[in-house]
Amino acid sequence: MRPYELSLVDAAEALRARRLSPVELVDSVLDRIEHTEPRLGAYVTVTAERARRAARNLERAATAVDAVDPLRGIPMALKDLIDVGGVPTTASSRVRARHRATADSAVAARLTAAGAVLVGKTHTHEFAYGLTTPQTKNAWDSRRVAGGSSGGSAVAVAVGAATFALGTDTGGSIRVPAALNGVVGLKPTYGLIPQDGVIALSWSLDHIGPITRTVSDAAVVLGALAGYGPRGSVGQSRASIEHGLDADLRGVRVGVPRNYYFDRVDPEVEGAVRAAIAQLRSLGAELVEIEIPMTRYIQATHWGLMVPEASAYHERSLRSVPDRYTDEVRVLLEAGALVSAGDYLRAQRARVLMREAWVRMLAEVDVIAAPTVPVTAVESGQELVGWPDGTVETVADCYVRLSSPANITGVPALTLPVGHDGSGLPVGMQLLGRPHGEAELLRVGHAYEQANPARKLAMPA
Repeated sequence: MRPYELSLVDAAEALRARRLSPVELVDSVLDRIEHTEPRLGAYVTVTAERARRAARNLERAATAVDAVDPLRGIPMALKDLIDVGGVPTTASSRVRARHRATADSAVAARLTAAGAVLVGKTHTHEFAYGLTTPQTKNAWDSRRVAGGSSGGSAVAVAVGAATFALGTDTGGSIRVPAALNGVVGLKPTYGLIPQDGVIALSWSLDHIGPITRTVSDAAVVLGALAGYGPRGSVGQSRASIEHGLDADLRGVRVGVPRNYYFDRVDPEVEGAVRAAIAQLRSLGAELVEIEIPMTRYIQATHWGLMVPEASAYHERSLRSVPDRYTDEVRVLLEAGALVSAGDYLRAQRARVLMREAWVRMLAEVDVIAAPTVPVTAVESGQELVGWPDGTVETVADCYVRLSSPANITGVPALTLPVGHDGSGLPVGMQLLGRPHGEAELLRVGHAYEQANPARKLAMPA
């Protein structure tokens, strides 16, 4: 197995055991980037010399402390909304073509302090305002969308062009591309990960989180992002997760929605997710039917919060350089200026009521299991998705429909791959939990993953 094919956990073990050096691992991933980029376009910027220099420094400074630093020497990619000092942050937009960050964002600083090595900045849908990332192609089928807005990060991880990556998630922008490219994506509890130095789309909905090859990898990255050391809260949670897998999932109540999450879902997606849920039951989990509350208000609440907040963030540049935005994003930003204060406050009130209703629902179960997206990756350029009942929705509305409730309510959500459809495209299952219930999501997701260990990179060379 070549170094770029290793999961984060396996790469960290190889580095600790001196079977692999940071230079060898970084060089392997950079070679993989060179091989995949002409076809996929995951990266805005590749920081090859910076990465090689950092790897050499880590190799020279290798000490026994490496044993408790699981990210030391691990190649990472950051969505190009996240500042790294001295590196451009373009947000995949001409508006920021001349920008160069003067300091690290909080998350970049934490990951660098943990020893992770930046190999590049990945494409986003312009300013994260979209669900396809048109610059980037799907890792499994280059004729199809990568998903967004963290499409570059998901594709890079899916093909081994990064061992892990960070994305941001305002309505599904970590989970949607992770699901469409067959990798793991974690949107943590709102506010758990600091957003300093990260370009905003919607302040009250934005989250930062990891995109990884495995659930175990996500647990490791979460530990560094949340500011906990190897023996801190998240590190202990990861240890308990793996210990629990040696037994079973008895005592875990998995909520299965009887409404909303399986409405207007492709039959192959539904079949794969229901089979995965049955697998959780075979591992000892108790399945509990639940009712998702306030579903008729989800779309209006999400758009009522996101659209005016995005327009407020971009107000100055929209006035000064409107021609530098793509038409798609400029129209959305201009429309946001038409949302009244009363409509925005009503959306905020609906969010409060929805959060309260979800707290009551989550008192009955430990996690909720559902599809991440209603359909697998659509063809590039496709604008609409039609359903047998005659309903037609835009691709963006389709992809955001099952992921936005976790942003509105702020609860943590994890997506992991649970199979492929008849065209070979990945299907994702979403696990949602109580606020600050990441450990339980990781435990359940990891249990499923261990029972179904087959995992391969997209486009194996």
